[in-house]
Amino acid sequence: MNDVKPYQPKHSIRLVTAASLFDGHDASINIMRRILQSSGAEVIHLGHDRSAEEVVNTAIEEDANGIALTSYQGGHLEYFKYMRDLLVEKGAGHIQIFGGGGGTILPNEIEELQAYGICRIYHPDDGRSMGLQGMINDLLEACDFPLGGQAKLGDLTDSGQIARLISCAENFPAHYQTMRDAVQKRADKSHAPVLGITGTGGAGKSSLVDEMVRRFLSDQPGKRIALISVDPSKRRTGGALLGDRIRMNSINHPDVYMRSLATRQSNLALSRHVSDALRILQAANFDLIILETSGIGQSDTEILEHSDVSLYVMTPEYGAATQLEKIDMLDFADLIALNKFDKRGALDGLRDVKKQVQRNRNAFDVDPDTMPVYGTMASQFNDPGANQLYRAIMDELAEKAKADHLVSQFVVSDAMSEKVYIIPPKRTRYLSEIAESIRSYNDWVVTQSDTADALYSLRQSAQTLADSPLEDKDRLIKQLDEAFALRKRDLDPYNWDLIAAWSDVRASYKAELYTYTVRGKDIKLPTHSKSLSGNAIPKVVTPSFRSWGDILRWQLQENVPGSFPYTSGLFPFKRQGEDPTRMFAGEGSPERTNKRFHYVSLGMPAKRLSTAFDSVTLYGHDPDRRPDIYGKIGNAGVSVCCMDDAKKLYSGFDLCSETTSVSMTINGPASMLLGFFMNAAIDQQCEKHIVANGLEKQVEAAFKKKYDNNKLPRPGYVGDLPEGNDGLGLMLLGLSGDEVLDDKTYQAIKKKTLKVARGTVQADILKEDQAQNTCIFSTEYALRLMGDVQSYFIENQVRNFYSVSISGYHIAEAGANPISQLAFTLSNGFTYVEYYMSRGMDINDFGPNLSFFFSNGVDPEYAVIGRVARRIWAKAMKMKYGANEPAQKLKYHIQTSGRSLHAQEIDFNDIRTTLQALYAIYDNCNSLHTNAYDEAITTPTEGSVRRAMAIQLIISKELGLTKNENPLQGSFIIEELTDLVEEAVMIEFDRITERGGVLGAMETMYQRGKIQEESMHYEMLKHTGEYPIVGVNTFLNANGSPTVIPGEVIRANTAEKESQMHTVEQLHIASKGKADKALLKIQQVAIENGNLFETIMEASKVCSLGQMTQAMFEVGGQYRRNM
Repeated sequence: MNDVKPYQPKHSIRLVTAASLFDGHDASINIMRRILQSSGAEVIHLGHDRSAEEVVNTAIEEDANGIALTSYQGGHLEYFKYMRDLLVEKGAGHIQIFGGGGGTILPNEIEELQAYGICRIYHPDDGRSMGLQGMINDLLEACDFPLGGQAKLGDLTDSGQIARLISCAENFPAHYQTMRDAVQKRADKSHAPVLGITGTGGAGKSSLVDEMVRRFLSDQPGKRIALISVDPSKRRTGGALLGDRIRMNSINHPDVYMRSLATRQSNLALSRHVSDALRILQAANFDLIILETSGIGQSDTEILEHSDVSLYVMTPEYGAATQLEKIDMLDFADLIALNKFDKRGALDGLRDVKKQVQRNRNAFDVDPDTMPVYGTMASQFNDPGANQLYRAIMDELAEKAKADHLVSQFVVSDAMSEKVYIIPPKRTRYLSEIAESIRSYNDWVVTQSDTADALYSLRQSAQTLADSPLEDKDRLIKQLDEAFALRKRDLDPYNWDLIAAWSDVRASYKAELYTYTVRGKDIKLPTHSKSLSGNAIPKVVTPSFRSWGDILRWQLQENVPGSFPYTSGLFPFKRQGEDPTRMFAGEGSPERTNKRFHYVSLGMPAKRLSTAFDSVTLYGHDPDRRPDIYGKIGNAGVSVCCMDDAKKLYSGFDLCSETTSVSMTINGPASMLLGFFMNAAIDQQCEKHIVANGLEKQVEAAFKKKYDNNKLPRPGYVGDLPEGNDGLGLMLLGLSGDEVLDDKTYQAIKKKTLKVARGTVQADILKEDQAQNTCIFSTEYALRLMGDVQSYFIENQVRNFYSVSISGYHIAEAGANPISQLAFTLSNGFTYVEYYMSRGMDINDFGPNLSFFFSNGVDPEYAVIGRVARRIWAKAMKMKYGANEPAQKLKYHIQTSGRSLHAQEIDFNDIRTTLQALYAIYDNCNSLHTNAYDEAITTPTEGSVRRAMAIQLIISKELGLTKNENPLQGSFIIEELTDLVEEAVMIEFDRITERGGVLGAMETMYQRGKIQEESMHYEMLKHTGEYPIVGVNTFLNANGSPTVIPGEVIRANTAEKESQMHTVEQLHIASKGKADKALLKIQQVAIENGNLFETIMEASKVCSLGQMTQAMFEVGGQYRRNM
């Protein structure tokens, strides 16, 4: 690989980097912004899920040279064009736009976008030919032009004018000098005070500013606020990460202006142009200006020269109390915030800081508790300490800065900041405790096996003597028996029973039928199948060990399928008539995906429907006509915005049948989608009751009352029903069963339905924060929603539906290696266990409702990922938590690797998928989703989905060895890998514990950082060819194996988008009164700490997805992105 040297810019280049709206995969843009910084650019990083308008407004306010954006989730044509249109419309057509989206943006679409005015869309083949640095150099060269040279003073009512004038002061000081007096004259008339905020690096200044701005906008409607945020420039490269915007949700508001400045010099917390920028903002008639510095040292007080009121932000982790004497800002700051007040020693820290401020002010006659020091937790929604700090700031501005126009009416309580703990502090060692209990169990197995070996040797010796002609043998045998009895005391009686029963266990698998019991029901299954050659092939083979030690070790660490520790599988035999095959679909409208489901499941004995949702749905929004939303409707997944959509999506499938299960891959809005699904299932059963009892007239009467009398069209299924769809679920479109049936009948049907509906909703919010990032609510609120769902499941005896699918798939897709995927996923699972237990739930009640979902690949560790997961989970649940058998069983669902789907030589992807499917089936997975070979470049076609399903069907039905159900057992390498991976996971558990458990590690972004490092390691090895990938970096075809252009491209069409728009618009009209009440009820229950899912179940009958999401943002807090 040729080393490409970074381009050396001639001017200061400012770039905005982001991932497009409803796009969660932010790893790639994070990598790009790092290279941009190291190449000398000043980067304003917005992160993921950004609207076109937000990106454009940022670029204008920041006076950027260019925008660099990733867009993987479809709708890219509309998004990029809309962004370009907005720039031109706002007079910023000079800002260059760059983008990338892997293979999802096709060559003809790239040509169309570049012809429209997008500077460059990079294709995977560009990456292969130019390398990362080469692409960055190309971008920087196109953006290397000066800004600010033509600035005019103007009336400063437009953010673009303000931004350009600040750039002029930065880049063309001589030209700005000609306007400085005029600016100063206007600034002198300003009544805007400056609030200076400074503090140590990483104290949470940006998050605290965001919380202050949010409160200001609520408290001072119509008032305008401006922010200047300063970050340091890198001395070596000149680049800078202007990273404060990524932490702020409140600034995307017409009354807020923000400008990020780089210091452009070393060893200073402020830019030398700050004074000019402040005067310009005062001249622009803002009501309040906030100046935030970069992180400072103990002696830095530069902020005081520029501010009317100063706030110093620190954390409780300042070291010994004597360190406080060295902090100059404690002498001068008007207010002090002790942020991250959930840290250990926070109360002591608050006391010490207050005393130090008292000493500094010589206020010994004043109670130290009255000192202006506030404990805050900016990361926690509606934190009492942040409320008190905001009011104190506003009072200080009014009193000290004479800002009479900012007198606050904000009401605060006397409550102190108190951490809402997900995991109680005394339980943060749970992962190491699990590791210790598993290691202790493994040591116990070794000693018990050694004891069993010794007993076997003594028994064999006695038998040998008994058969010998020695005259003295009776005495010797007696001594051996005494030694045997003495040593047997060291053997656990349970283990002696295992040894004694071993011959019976082996015999049971050689008998014609094997009998076992599930929920009180005897199940008899044949133990052998017959090959074409007429041989009886055993389904389960047991080892022919003779030594008791080997027999015991095998039973304690491996055992037959269906027996603790479930290493080889959860059930004695695989289910008859139900393959692990999952039917995948998700595209366009609910009707289109419904047709796909019926197509791929036709003739299959079991219907396992695996649903992918479009990114509009994934982020909890409704379809909208705004181009950056409209373009994404129904692309890369199905659009579902209400209960009617769920009814159409799963119509023709009996959601209460024991042969039907539904998997929904959705996280942030999982509780709302679950509400749609459960109500759709309930209404299916209501429909059956209506037909069975001839109540169709009541349905007609309900339709007339709700729709005909209000001159509204009745909802319907668009198009003809596909083959296999008998229309079940469509009778009550637009209605809920409780609008037709009496309450007693409806409640009885609901109760029965909840008990039997089968499936899973992903809902795993921890891995979203660690890897994929489709988070929408604050972490505390999202976890509370998950806990409320599980609590509702326990109360309503929901036993066949998993409340969460704890997912490693998305961790692996973001770049984690197999060990990290397994360790992070299991640690997340145990975090849910600890959280649910802290809420008073019984582990035996919720344990069976937990499910796991992994990705596999072709790495050696993937051969044992299921074995290790089952073994660790079972040991921990039994030994550490004392859980019963159903809770010990880890449900192991798997999807072949999306990361191993390459856009070059895509036919080869099926070979990789076949090998991964073989791993999964040999490893006794509970269900398997095989990816389509063309998913690297498009939503899979009907043909490619059938091929993907055929892969696992051929393995399951045709490959002879799969007639045996424990083929991995007995392999030396498999046993070695199992032990190796188990210990590697234990080591990772200890690392996470050192960082405060899963949630503590997430605060420092340990998981995300590790995932990105492992991703870059893989990409680098792939790029250099050190890691060979056939058809990608080796064994290339004569043309160099370029990225393949798909023969068929799956995109949602305009008719489908319009149909979804019509659905949500009509729902809002038909259910307005009921929806308003339901949304208010959600907010009330959230504030009162009631069960939210119970309320969502009712609200989801009359509300759209976006309505519920917006209502909960106001009471639960929006997710705050981080770097």
